[in-house]
Amino acid sequence: MRFVDVHVHLSDPEYTHNIGEIVEEAKRSNVVALVANSMDLETSLRSLRLAEEHSGLVYAALGVHPWNVKNLAANELEQTLNLISQQRTTPNRVVAVGEIGLDPQYAKRRELKETQVRVFHEMLRGAEKASLPVIIHSRWTAPKILGILPSYNLRGVLFHWFSSPVELLSQLVERGYYVSEGPPSVFSNRIREIIEETPITSLLTETDGPVRFWGPFKDKTTTPAFIPQVVQAIAEIKKTSEAEVAEQILNNFIDFFKVSLQLSASDKRRGEMQHKYHE
Repeated sequence: MRFVDVHVHLSDPEYTHNIGEIVEEAKRSNVVALVANSMDLETSLRSLRLAEEHSGLVYAALGVHPWNVKNLAANELEQTLNLISQQRTTPNRVVAVGEIGLDPQYAKRRELKETQVRVFHEMLRGAEKASLPVIIHSRWTAPKILGILPSYNLRGVLFHWFSSPVELLSQLVERGYYVSEGPPSVFSNRIREIIEETPITSLLTETDGPVRFWGPFKDKTTTPAFIPQVVQAIAEIKKTSEAEVAEQILNNFIDFFKVSLQLSASDKRRGEMQHKYHE
């Protein structure tokens, strides 16, 4: 089986000292694609370098997280947008604009709320111009975001770690949007309900590392090696085999990001052997 992690903050300082180990561990766990999401200009540049250093495994998503709006330096938004524009012609390197979105937890004052909305619109406009999909942070703001998105001609939309409201799922699916879920699928009833209600053809897997989790992941550093357990949980919820879930999610990844995966000969042989085993 081959796995993907569509949302991990590899450029986060917490990973800096052991990024090589994390990448190697991902390979050993048959994770064949990592999308390094960014938070600001600095992490966007770092995500881009990681995609260059680990070509064929790491792919960059560039953008400004709603959490960082309050810390934006002068011209940082413009520089991030320019970076996105400059990289759009490089295949299999920058694959999305993200992580972007809205979150009232990070904008208590009216001025910050307005800035957060403005930055979100600028990011959506940049994604539209670059013809890149977007990776959305939507905590407590999914209805508002759903009202904004139709104003833009976006190549694709992924709601990362979507948790509520469940009632919006049918609308997301009808629009062709994707939902990604991670380690909470193992222990969170709410996330398990989301997975149950979301068609497998609209699902992707993530870790959101270095965010830490409860359940069997308590006190563990989050890495892409958690993904096989996420797939196992999805298979349990969907009442199907892990191999079928892994294959469908891999296909979803290729469809959403338009990436041509560069699998090594050993990856291919391993995938063929596992497929034969599950027949």
